Amino acid sequence: MPLAVYILGLSVFALGTSEFMLSGLLPPIADDMNVSIPRAGLLISAFAVGMVIGAPLLAVATLRLPRKTTLTVLISTFGLGQLAGALAPSYGILFASRVVSALACAGFWAVGAAVAIAMVPVGARARAMAVMIGGLSIANVLGVPAGAFLGEHLGWRSAFWAVGAASAIALVGVVTLIPRIPLPDEKPRLRRELTIYRDRQVWLAVAVTALAAGGVFCAFSYLAPLLTDVSGLDANWVPTVLALFGIGALIGTTIGGRVADAHLFGVLLSGITASTVFLVALALLAHSPVATVILSFLLGVSAFYTAPALNARMFNVAGAAPTLAGATTTAAFNLGNTGGPWLGGTVIDAGLGFPSTAWAGAAMTVLGLVAAAVALRLHRSPSRVVSRSAAPADHEPSHV
Repeated sequence: MPLAVYILGLSVFALGTSEFMLSGLLPPIADDMNVSIPRAGLLISAFAVGMVIGAPLLAVATLRLPRKTTLTVLISTFGLGQLAGALAPSYGILFASRVVSALACAGFWAVGAAVAIAMVPVGARARAMAVMIGGLSIANVLGVPAGAFLGEHLGWRSAFWAVGAASAIALVGVVTLIPRIPLPDEKPRLRRELTIYRDRQVWLAVAVTALAAGGVFCAFSYLAPLLTDVSGLDANWVPTVLALFGIGALIGTTIGGRVADAHLFGVLLSGITASTVFLVALALLAHSPVATVILSFLLGVSAFYTAPALNARMFNVAGAAPTLAGATTTAAFNLGNTGGPWLGGTVIDAGLGFPSTAWAGAAMTVLGLVAAAVALRLHRSPSRVVSRSAAPADHEPSHV
């Protein structure tokens, strides 16, 4: 695996910490900004919306720009967004800083994924993506709990300052260690890349990704108040439980990355099924602190076990457009990260309580499981129309 792929994973650590740390900071942010917890939860959706919009937009805007320069500008912009969040005097400015940070984060993910995929053979794509997603997993193991710890002891703004510092370190790594990636002899053409959206398998991949991610983060986004208000744990437990989720995520990413290249649909179906079971169990057992802690860990395993397969699947069905494939995957994940917290906030506002977020999340993952089954059936059909014959990715394994 090229060193540059690991540097990208290191950079994703900073991005991922910022993206998910609000799950442990919602109560203090809500108190400081004088808003409700569901409204504070919209800050998570704001970041996700920025990712949805920013991924394809910046992928298109930077299609013909040098990859290393693009990554440098994006990680710099992201870091400045964190500083703006740390200094935000009002909810509106904090909201805006999250959107700006998300736009830069989305662009970095899209371009970085395309760079990682370009540097490895087809049979190692899931492993390359597992390295990048590993940065996200480590963010959940270390960054997110550290953010919650800082928020508890030094105020929520200190978490934003810490991510700004991590972004500066990532910038140094990108500038000094990412090689200059030469542009292809034939310049990328937007019209050609847009043809991937004619393939229904691309849209099924989007649906599976959005629903699988959204279902888990519908519950995860409100994990801190569920732990304290329903399970009865002290607020000091929140960083520990978030760290357990992150450890589960790291384990899931490692296993999924090793298995998905050979058994892609098997990973998708088993992982989404497991997430559904764990969400239902969380809804039923939320009043038990022991059960909630264990299920938080297991949700981390199942959610990130599927992540390398979800990424690799998109590159397999949209290989003719690697830049837009990465952008589409990023957008799909964050459609889920937008819809999940929004749905969770909606059921809380309806008076159904924090455990209802797990029921709503389970409903999303069930729909994701159906979409994955449809995609598998089309994949196995000998009469399926292959509209991506020019893509080198058509060598994906045909077995489960």
